[in-house]
Amino acid sequence: MTTIADVARHAGVSVATVSHVMNHTRHVEPETAERVRAAIAALRYSPNSVARSLRRGETKTIGLLLPDNSNPFFASVARQIEDAGFVSGYTVILCNSDGNAEKEERYLSVLMAKQIDGLIFAGSSDHARVFARLLPSVPAVLLDREIQSVNVDSVLVDHVHGGYLAGRYLAGLGHKMIGVIGGPRDSSSSPARLRGFVRALGEAGLELPASSIVDSDYHFAGGRLAMDQLMAQAPEITAVFACNDLMAMGAVTALRSRGLRVPDDISMVGFDDIPYAVTTWPPLTTIAQPVEQIGTRAVSLLLERLGEPAAPSRREVLAPVLVERESCAARR
Repeated sequence: MTTIADVARHAGVSVATVSHVMNHTRHVEPETAERVRAAIAALRYSPNSVARSLRRGETKTIGLLLPDNSNPFFASVARQIEDAGFVSGYTVILCNSDGNAEKEERYLSVLMAKQIDGLIFAGSSDHARVFARLLPSVPAVLLDREIQSVNVDSVLVDHVHGGYLAGRYLAGLGHKMIGVIGGPRDSSSSPARLRGFVRALGEAGLELPASSIVDSDYHFAGGRLAMDQLMAQAPEITAVFACNDLMAMGAVTALRSRGLRVPDDISMVGFDDIPYAVTTWPPLTTIAQPVEQIGTRAVSLLLERLGEPAAPSRREVLAPVLVERESCAARR
């Protein structure tokens, strides 16, 4: 492998002169600089950017740890983070934890070993203990997660308000018997969405019995199974709020297999507004998360933290919005 010393010998100059030419750190006579550039070209020298970065105390890399980027929502968030990082001169290293706490810890160790400059993390648990150990070493931004015991920035979505929008919308369409397909209870988002939904129903004078709630796993197959269970427990329902779009799509498939039509027989509301929501049939009414803002703000907060490591932690809460399509109808 060609080294900077080889270039210096080829050009008949010192290693320091080669460094000054490459980094533009000091004036070098034009004739000498041209000899150095010719030597670099002749020897096909490529400087070790990792070593140079480590000498400067930075690697221009960001670690991104997500539960599952096969989920279109997380895939969209990852893309926004990658694009925002690239514009700012950073490379993003993506890891998937599959919602497994042990896998999260192992990936965190791997990312730290790679000398990342910062971390963006959407975890399956609070991990206060892990972050208490991690944060002295690397700045971090949490997505959809808060840890009160450590000084860490977070970008959140108001899931309670999102659930409230869904409940108010279905109640406003005249639905009185409504079911819910929830996500994992140990996640932070699904219980928050359910709280907002129940509050909206309460304001409309409606109740949500326990038999009208089935928890699932945020996946398409899970939504299909949950819909079958929901119909067995609460066959009188006329509308369903699924706590993410993938489960809503699985639920629509389950209803279709029973000969039921959406929205004629049962209305359906999802959550996330993934790209497929507009292409499914019928196009899915959903609560849209601001994916672009989530990604860009996470990167912005991380870069600001790199510049001001001791600044107080910041908490940004973004608002979801209702997107009306064709999967809901007024109750006749």
